[in-house]
Amino acid sequence: MSLTSTERDELIAAARLWADADPDHATAAQLRKLLAEATADGEAAEAALADLADRFSGTLQFGTAGLRAALGAGPMRMNRAVVRRTAAGIASFLQDKSEGWTPSAVIGYDARHNSRAFALETAAVFSAAGIEAFLLPCTLPTPVLAYAVRALDTDAGVMVTASHNPAQDNGYKVYLGGRTVKGPGRGAQIVPPYDAEIAARIDYSVPLDSIETAPEGWTDVSESIAADYINAVDALVSRDGYPSRDLKIVLTPMHGVGGETMTAVLRDAGFTSVKLVAAQAQPDPDFPTVAFPNPEEPGALDMAVAMAAETDADIVLANDPDADRAAVAAKDPATGQWRMLRGDETGALLGAHLAARIRSGHLKPRVRAGHSPVFANSIVSSRLLARIAASAGFAHQETLTGFKWISRVPGLVYGYEEALGYCVAPGLVRDKDGISAGLLIAELAASLKASGRTLFDMLDDLSLEHGLHASDQLSVRVADLALIPQMMTRLREHPPASLAGSPVASAVDLSSGSADLPPTDGLLYLTRDSTRIIVRPSGTEPKLKCYLEVIEPVSGRDGLGAARTAAAERLAAAKADIAAALGLDA
Repeated sequence: MSLTSTERDELIAAARLWADADPDHATAAQLRKLLAEATADGEAAEAALADLADRFSGTLQFGTAGLRAALGAGPMRMNRAVVRRTAAGIASFLQDKSEGWTPSAVIGYDARHNSRAFALETAAVFSAAGIEAFLLPCTLPTPVLAYAVRALDTDAGVMVTASHNPAQDNGYKVYLGGRTVKGPGRGAQIVPPYDAEIAARIDYSVPLDSIETAPEGWTDVSESIAADYINAVDALVSRDGYPSRDLKIVLTPMHGVGGETMTAVLRDAGFTSVKLVAAQAQPDPDFPTVAFPNPEEPGALDMAVAMAAETDADIVLANDPDADRAAVAAKDPATGQWRMLRGDETGALLGAHLAARIRSGHLKPRVRAGHSPVFANSIVSSRLLARIAASAGFAHQETLTGFKWISRVPGLVYGYEEALGYCVAPGLVRDKDGISAGLLIAELAASLKASGRTLFDMLDDLSLEHGLHASDQLSVRVADLALIPQMMTRLREHPPASLAGSPVASAVDLSSGSADLPPTDGLLYLTRDSTRIIVRPSGTEPKLKCYLEVIEPVSGRDGLGAARTAAAERLAAAKADIAAALGLDA
């Protein structure tokens, strides 16, 4: 890279200052090694300078996703210094919001590298700042932390996790509740303006040692919090309405922290045939058997599916590493092959299952008098849930992507997003919850098996009733984040005139916002034959994501095959058209 002598000197000075103040000896040593290389002669100096410049190119931006980045030294990485400043900002926000009362916060963490260290750093900062801090007793799923925010009635919650990101990453999710946020957003992740208010209080201009930390003062939460969560989730099942438990399950927590909790929930609900994928059963921050610890990624479920085929299992259940997402795979009777259900398929199945339980009286959600239950999903998810809700006489609402929005829908009974996120019990957890969703998937699959049917048969029934809703995704992963706004600009300046042979009937720039949705960086195209494509940057990964959906009417069960063929062709054509519009190969 090309730096002036002044820029080089300023960069080296900033790095030395950071290393001297760093409370973590490992990251301080990492930085000093880079400094030695950057100030020595030879080819390594240029690479070291480039690395330093990247680490000190700014500060991690705190937003509605909290923080998420690669581990390492410097203000653009996840480390104890960054966590200390962030925790101080959150503490300042909570103190400013308090009205004569002592703010409280609960802190949880997963099994990733440095997660416990970041949680302890947060507890130390909160305690020193006069925040009543509660620390969860061990590595636990994100849904347990979200549950604890409501169960302990704290004003905030912090979960140290990078969810399904690669092993080199970690992150920091923030929830608000108690006396800080009222209404349906109580206990949910932060949204604007809270993110900006917290970000404004994260100060990198003051010396790190000016932020006080306490050696003690926080409360270690009893291990009973996990048992309370498990009991609350198990209370969701309907033993009278859906008594069958004859289901062979293969379960993988994908090297994450959900295995013990998910197994306990299934066992206590009566599912006795649960086999864990041994190689992925224990928490391992290196995720050695998967390239990306995300059930959506190709190959991620290969070991679980192979085990299911060998043991003649009925379904595979998978959680991502912090267990806020759930995936299900089963053998498709039409092909005889195992496959993972798309998030939209599972979302529709859970919606139909919950609607049936409500109508039959086996589920009595808390709904205000005179109001109907509300189903919700993100705008990038399938439109099928809206039809299921309407058929049941329920209300339906679309939101921006992310459970920080879905969980805030007034009257919410069920919400989902296509990225394997499901909220089946908003009264317990105001966020996506892969544990409770996995349990209700098992309940549904067992009930269908008892009547000689499968999840795929139920999907066919939904297609016959509402039309075949077929969805797909085109994801563009980039190394250079500057490419994403360039591609979005290209689409805004040169929008496609047609997609999959159907003229574009409407093109909506979501950044303008509407009466129903806040502004977000995205584009929505709807064609005359109801093909829909939404293009948006990912909020958590270096990706541009394109969501495609087509709807094919179905005339009789024999017409399903033709509808699937037509839908597949339209999806393929739409994917090719949007790729061409982005300047990519399909």
